[in-house]
Amino acid sequence: MIKVLISGCSGKMGHVVAQELAARSDATVSAGVDLQPSACDFPVFSSPAEVNVPVDVVIDFSSPAALSALLSYAKNEKKPLVLCTTGYNDKQIDALKAASREVPIFYSRNMSLGINLMIELCKKAAQVLGTAFDVEVVEMHHNQKVDAPSGTALMIADAISDARGTEMHYTYDRHSQRKKRETNEIGIHSIRGGTIVGEHEVLFAGHDEVLKVSHTAQSKEVFATGAVNAAVFLAGKPAGLYDMSDLLN
Repeated sequence: MIKVLISGCSGKMGHVVAQELAARSDATVSAGVDLQPSACDFPVFSSPAEVNVPVDVVIDFSSPAALSALLSYAKNEKKPLVLCTTGYNDKQIDALKAASREVPIFYSRNMSLGINLMIELCKKAAQVLGTAFDVEVVEMHHNQKVDAPSGTALMIADAISDARGTEMHYTYDRHSQRKKRETNEIGIHSIRGGTIVGEHEVLFAGHDEVLKVSHTAQSKEVFATGAVNAAVFLAGKPAGLYDMSDLLN
């Protein structure tokens, strides 16, 4: 039975991860970490450094501000780390990559199996359609989401850019521009409203035809399931940086 430490256990996703773990036979909650602890059926600490119970792997659904303490804990205690938080800056990305040389780190900006399959489909479409088709990414989330564009939208755009084999320019807003669209451009658009869990759509627009690839998350459970599957996968792995492609393969 794999013992999981949930970072951000008092948040919405933290609760969903705990519920997912309660229904699993291969993993269980060992403890939680949160600056604002709520009533839980497991011990909750205010920082990773205070954790004094057995832990096999950490799942993080908190905020970018928690990354430094998590990386320190993972390196000091030699614990695998599943990072599901979005909104990291370039410096933080470099830090987690550096830490992965010492401990196993699983990092994905979206833990949904469906989204990651969608990305593979978009990569194939980009390879087949090439520069003859313009690419636009539209993402929609609830009105409480802080970062924009979503980490998933950027993950999709990065995958398409890699598949094309040329560096693409991301355009987030066109209202201040008065020029024709460029072939090496990917438009990324963010919509925030209501309680939308997460919707992503990619448009490949060519001459007289449009291909659309889309994914809709109907609950947060899909992300929790992916995170727990990643934790089970990561336990016992050697140091390195892992993502959903490793889990799927």
